[in-house]
Amino acid sequence: MMARHHLGRIIALVVIVALAGAGCATRPAAVSNPAFAARPAAQSVLQSVKTERALEDRILALDPERISAEDVRETLLKGPVPRIILLHGGIYPVHLVMESAGRFLTGMGYPEERIRHPGDRRWSHSPYENSAQIAGLIAWYYEHDGMRPMMIGHSQGGIQAVKVLYELAGQIDDPLRVWNPLTDEAEDRTSIVDPLTGAERPVIGLTVSYVSIVGAGGLALLLPNQWTMAGRLRTIPDSVDEFTGFAIGLDLFALTLPGDTEAINFRREGNTIVRGVMLPASYSHVFVPATVDLITDAATRNWINAYRAADAGVAIPPESAGGGVLWAADVWYSVKKHWAIEAQRLIRAKRITG
Repeated sequence: MMARHHLGRIIALVVIVALAGAGCATRPAAVSNPAFAARPAAQSVLQSVKTERALEDRILALDPERISAEDVRETLLKGPVPRIILLHGGIYPVHLVMESAGRFLTGMGYPEERIRHPGDRRWSHSPYENSAQIAGLIAWYYEHDGMRPMMIGHSQGGIQAVKVLYELAGQIDDPLRVWNPLTDEAEDRTSIVDPLTGAERPVIGLTVSYVSIVGAGGLALLLPNQWTMAGRLRTIPDSVDEFTGFAIGLDLFALTLPGDTEAINFRREGNTIVRGVMLPASYSHVFVPATVDLITDAATRNWINAYRAADAGVAIPPESAGGGVLWAADVWYSVKKHWAIEAQRLIRAKRITG
């Protein structure tokens, strides 16, 4: 647990100053990437999937609701993998907490290169980035990968994740331009070639597979970059297949008090599957995603791997588990689920065009 304690000392020294100047949070400078990828031609993504038939059969046979550690290691890791976009909070250096979450996911078996930004290699995005830019980035990833990304947001990053969903739903900026992560610039187009169908389609109307947020709301909704989300945060647009909103039983940052069921009362537009999960009041708003230490304990890892979403609110983690384990287990369950779904979706499209 030493890494987490060291992180705590760093954040404790700066949190008061950071609250006063939260708008100064920054992201790393863009890095020129010589591996610039041109716009894919129709069907080229499907043609580039070179997985063997036997592996594809194993992926298609998976039950996304029941993905084991062996399924991850022996099947999913050997096939196509979607992107995960992490969004950290606005208080410097809380991005280190989301880096910890990213390292937790890679420790559980998710490929690091499918989380870290392909341009400047950062682990997570700032809530001070333009939400239209992140929506355009999602379009770029989908066009090049053939799989829809997932988003995981913490604190103000959770507000940003929902704001991006509103962007994709066409309720903020219209039109949306494709954003290239390798050049860190907008491309001169507002549509993509759908990698599964070959048809031209606008960025607006695209969907992501899974989004989760934790500790979102409260005073952060008064910040200039987020005040348009006041009154909208808990209504989830129909631009994501499945959404999970986590709240902490006592969270002075998000203004959640004990017994506040409204904090997990998320509503949906359209067919989005929406869940609200209350985490223990003992959890820390700042540290709940700081979960990399969980991977070092075998009993905790086994418990996380066996966890299912139906266990929320009743599952009891091992005594050796640290804070944030319930959040980590629920997120990992959903990540595995949508990893399998997106891989299956890509393989089925490949076989249809065959």
